[in-house]
Amino acid sequence: MTGMADEPLVQPLDEANRALLSQVHPADWPVPEGRGTYDLVVLGGGTAGLVSAAGAAGLGARVALIERGLLGGDCLNTGCVPSKALLRSARAAGEARRAAALGVRLTGGVEVDFPAVMARMRQRRAAISPNDSAARLRGLGVDVFLGTARFTGPRTVEVAGRTLRFRRAVVATGGRPVAPPIPGLEEVRHLTSETLFWLTERPARLAIAGGGPIGCEMAQAFARFGTAVTLIETADRVLPREDPDASAVIARQLARDGVRLETGAQFVRVERAGGGVRLQVARGDTFSAIDADAVLLAAGRAPNIESLDLDAAGVRWSRSGVEVDDRLRTSNPRVYAAGDVVSGAFRFTHAADAMARIVIQNALFYGRRPTSALVVPWCTYTDPEVAHVGASPAAPGTASRLETITVPLDEVDRAVVDDETEGFVRVHHERGRLRGCTIVAPHAGDLIGVAAYALTRGGTLEQFAATIHPYPTIGEAFRRAGDAYRRTRLTPGVRRWLNRYFAWTRRG
Repeated sequence: MTGMADEPLVQPLDEANRALLSQVHPADWPVPEGRGTYDLVVLGGGTAGLVSAAGAAGLGARVALIERGLLGGDCLNTGCVPSKALLRSARAAGEARRAAALGVRLTGGVEVDFPAVMARMRQRRAAISPNDSAARLRGLGVDVFLGTARFTGPRTVEVAGRTLRFRRAVVATGGRPVAPPIPGLEEVRHLTSETLFWLTERPARLAIAGGGPIGCEMAQAFARFGTAVTLIETADRVLPREDPDASAVIARQLARDGVRLETGAQFVRVERAGGGVRLQVARGDTFSAIDADAVLLAAGRAPNIESLDLDAAGVRWSRSGVEVDDRLRTSNPRVYAAGDVVSGAFRFTHAADAMARIVIQNALFYGRRPTSALVVPWCTYTDPEVAHVGASPAAPGTASRLETITVPLDEVDRAVVDDETEGFVRVHHERGRLRGCTIVAPHAGDLIGVAAYALTRGGTLEQFAATIHPYPTIGEAFRRAGDAYRRTRLTPGVRRWLNRYFAWTRRG
């Protein structure tokens, strides 16, 4: 559930955003009458809610969906779609600036029209919005309620003056960005991953609090747009949850793009300074000041559960979200949860989609499908991208049994001819069976699907070696990893046997 009752749903109200609102929060949307007991009541219209509602209705279930803000949730409105639209423009600016290295001369320099970049983003978002629209859901047979929902009992939900009775319900209200505990922050205007996309003018100086995926993506994008960006991360490196070598590649690229990196820094205070903001940070006993025109908070999220009255439904929850078992069932066996609102869940759109499909099976058909069996990849869409799936040696209990093979991109012909050799494909295996993979490369998010499929199917590095990829592509790195594993199988004993074999064949 995005948005709050006392906040605007989206800004600016130009033609594209009015088109968006007409799809995902139409002002004249009628309140459905309600149709007896629903097979499934869905709270939240983000990815998990939309997939749950559309999937259940497609199977013939009687379904109601409730959304207080914008249908489409974070993915359409404040996450995947708008951010990737900005990154596409930023990538074009980056490619233009390095065109000379490829023998292409651009006269007059590179000029970024920031209002046009943001207008394009809003137009693309509006173009995608019919997929998540209230009208489309209604056409699928879903009763769509636009309003704030709350449980009134173990089997009832109240919304827009209606009480809806359900056989099963799913909480899919998502999450929202939260502010880190920085003294003075409440007195300073700041941006979040929601309001960032309301900008129409480019800030000359931008400070970003948080060096995770959102922070790194937006730091690179705004730096390529011409903003002086400072990225502040409390850990000792950006992308601290990724492979350290992957973090190092991204840190070097961010620096080349002009981003000032402040890692291992603790926030001391934020205060107004002239017409902008000053952030006081500390590294040990060393203090420094960072001046900016705008501050983007990209460090932390919280589940949207405050208004749901989960206690009335007998649903256990904590500050990290709704508590569920491995089948996504809450402490109320009639209520399930999916997506970012789930405590401890992967907070990705594709993970929310996968969880919603599990809810449909388990809630409506008495299934027993577990979430622990899911293979969930993820990707940070910097340039180059960083993608990962499965285990890594840094994970507890895995280092002793995993072996690693790394194929640097400077050994991959396509990367060499494209001048994009900083990166790698790294596979982790257990006696040849794939257990995990990290890719740092252009389009790593597309490539990681190969590894995710192999993990899902119990794939091996021998199968990588036997798979033919088009030449030249970055995907060839998988075959190279498989070949590297095959070479480890050529033990001294095997080599001695082969030497005897070929000596014998030569005698014939």
